[in-house]
Amino acid sequence: MIGRSIGRVVISDISPAVSCGHWPSRAVEGEILTVAATVFRDGHDLIGANVALSGPDGRGVPFTRMRMVGAGTDRYEADVRVDTEGLWGFRIEAWADPVATWRHSIEIKVAAGQTADELSVDFEDGARILLRALPGVPESRRADVQRAINTLRDDTLTEPHERIAAARDPALVALLDRCPLRELITRSPFYRVWVDRPRALFGSWYELFPRSEGASLDPPRSGTFATAAQRLPAIAAMGFDVVYLPPIHPIGEVNRKGPNNTLVPGPDDPGSPWAIGSEAGGHDAVHPDLGTIEDFDDFVSRTRGLGMEVALDLALQCAPDHPWAKAHPEWFTVKSDGSIAYAENPPKKYQDIYPLNFDNDPVGLYHEVLRVVRYWTSHGVRIFRVDNPHTKPVQFWEWLIAEVKSTEPDVLFLSEAFTRPSMMQALAKVGFTQSYTYFTWRNTRPELETYGRELLTTAHYMRPNFFVNTPDILPGYLQDGGAAAFKIRAVLASMMSPTWGVYAGYELFENAPVRTGSEEYLDSEKYQYRPRDWAGAEAAGRSLAPYFATLNRIRREHPAMRWLRNLRFHHADSEEIIIFSKRVGEDRDDDRVLVVVNLDPHQARETTVRLDMPTLGLEWWDTFDIHDEISGANYTWGQENYVRLDPATEPAHIFTFRHRT
Repeated sequence: MIGRSIGRVVISDISPAVSCGHWPSRAVEGEILTVAATVFRDGHDLIGANVALSGPDGRGVPFTRMRMVGAGTDRYEADVRVDTEGLWGFRIEAWADPVATWRHSIEIKVAAGQTADELSVDFEDGARILLRALPGVPESRRADVQRAINTLRDDTLTEPHERIAAARDPALVALLDRCPLRELITRSPFYRVWVDRPRALFGSWYELFPRSEGASLDPPRSGTFATAAQRLPAIAAMGFDVVYLPPIHPIGEVNRKGPNNTLVPGPDDPGSPWAIGSEAGGHDAVHPDLGTIEDFDDFVSRTRGLGMEVALDLALQCAPDHPWAKAHPEWFTVKSDGSIAYAENPPKKYQDIYPLNFDNDPVGLYHEVLRVVRYWTSHGVRIFRVDNPHTKPVQFWEWLIAEVKSTEPDVLFLSEAFTRPSMMQALAKVGFTQSYTYFTWRNTRPELETYGRELLTTAHYMRPNFFVNTPDILPGYLQDGGAAAFKIRAVLASMMSPTWGVYAGYELFENAPVRTGSEEYLDSEKYQYRPRDWAGAEAAGRSLAPYFATLNRIRREHPAMRWLRNLRFHHADSEEIIIFSKRVGEDRDDDRVLVVVNLDPHQARETTVRLDMPTLGLEWWDTFDIHDEISGANYTWGQENYVRLDPATEPAHIFTFRHRT
C-alpha cells in the first residue's frame, strides 16, 4: 500500500496554525502575515515552496515564493498581505525544482574544471529542462529563455562558462524563481485565517458607569445616557477609542446588594448592574433610570461622532426577578429544596445573581442569547465585553460567535476570563477577539518580561487587552505606590500591548480598598452612584487625563505600537528598570519606539541599559538620536547608556528615533 499520510515533498510545522489548523488563526485588515513551514525531500535535488492565498471572496494570490530562513534549517517563510475582513485561507505548495537543481550541478562541474566535451550531456539536459519551463514564462520574456537554450546547444562555444552564461544570467534566474518549473508538487492541508477589522488588535478602552455621570447623592439620583454623553468629549480628548459600558439593563429588586456588597440595601440603593433583570425587562431592555432605547441610540451616535465606539457588557446571568427566571426555569440550576441556585465563587457569594445552566435546554437558551446579541447589534453595538465567559460552555461560545460573524463579521468579543491559561486560550481559539490577561498582577521585571514573551507565543490567535484596573480589581501595587504607580502601570499597559484599558477613576488616583488585603474598592461603584469632579481635579493638577492623552497620542502616531508580535526586551543592570522596544518593518528608517520604566514607585533608580542593536535594525557600533515623547528632551544613544528615573518627577522615558549616524 502506498503511504498517504505524507507527500512526495515533506511539509511540516506550518504556521500560523491553531491546534494543527483546527481553528483559524487571527489577523487584521492590512496585516502582513508571515507564513512558514519546514520543507524537505529525499536526496540532493533542490526544492522550492510557495504560499497559495485565498480571500473571503475566493480571490487571492495563488503564488508567493517562499524563502529559506537560515542555511540548513529546511525552514521556509513568505510574507502575504490580508487586506479585507472575513475568512481567508492558505496552503503551502512544495515542489522539486529541476531548473535550480541543474544550474547548481552544472556550476559545480564547471568550477571543477570539466571540459565542454565532458559536459555535453549536461548542456543538453539543461536545454531540455528550460524548454519544459518555457510555457510558464510570460510571453514577453520567453525570448530570454530561448536564448539560454540556444547558447547551451551552441557547439561553437568551447568554453563551458560561455555555454552556461545565459542560463546563469541573474535576470533569468530571478525570472525562473518567479515563474518556476514545478515538479512533484505536494500540497499541504488548507489553513484558515480570520481577518478582523483593525480595532480587534489596536485600541484604547475607557470604562464608565453611565449612572454615575450626572448622578446625585443627596438626594439620590441616577445619571442618564444624556448626562453620560456629556462626559464623551473629555474621553475623546484623552485619546480613547472605545467607551465600555457595564450592563445597562434593569436591575433586580430581589436580594439587591447595598453599598460595599452589603446584604441589606437602603430604599434608594441602585444595586449591582450585573444583577440583570426585573419587572422592567431583561437583557434586551435598558434601565428606566438611564432613559429609553432611543436615548441609548443617541449615546451611541454621539460616541461615533467623536471618533469612538461603544462596547457593551454581555453578562449571561440573571437577577432572581429576571423574566427568564419565571418563563424558563429550565435555564437555571434547581437545588434539592426547589430553589434556584445563586452564583458563588467561594468564599464570594452573589445572592443577587442566578447563573444560567446551558445543559437543560441548549437549543432554546443558545438562540435566545443570539437574539439578544443581534438586538444590540441592531442598535449600533459592534463590541461586546463578555463577563465571565469561562463559566459557560466553550462550545456555546464557538457556536454563538460563529453565528454572529456569519452575518456581521465586524462584531468583536472581549473575553473577561481571569482564569486558568488553558481556558483563556481555548476561548481565544474558538472565536473571542481579545482577552483580559494576568498583566494586572505582573509587577516585577522578571514577571513582566516572562509574561510578555509568553503572550508572543500565542499572538497568532490570542490578543491581549491590558486593563490597568477594573471595578473588581484594585491591585495592591496601586494601593501602595502613590501617584507614580498609576503612571507606571499606564505606561506599561499602553506601550506593551496594542490594546489597553482603564476603568474610570484611575486618572484621579482612586486607591482606597474596602479593607486591608482586599482588591475591592471602598464604596465600589458596582453598588452605588459615584459622581466625580472631573473638571475640578484636572484644574487642580490632580488628574492623569493629560498623561493619558500623551500616551494615546504616541500610540496613534507610531505604527510600531499597533502590534504585539514586535515586542522585544533589552537588558538593564538594575532589576527595577525595564526596557523594551517595538519596531515596524525591516528598513533602516522604519518606526521604532523604545520604552524605559522605573518599576519602583517609591524611589529614584539608575542603571546602565544595554540595547540589542540588531533588534532595532542597527549595527552594534551605531549611534542614534532619540526624542523623549514625555519630557520633550533629546539624547544621542548607542549600545550602552546611563539612565536615571525618579518617580517623584517622571518614572518613564518613551523614546522615538530621529535618525542615526
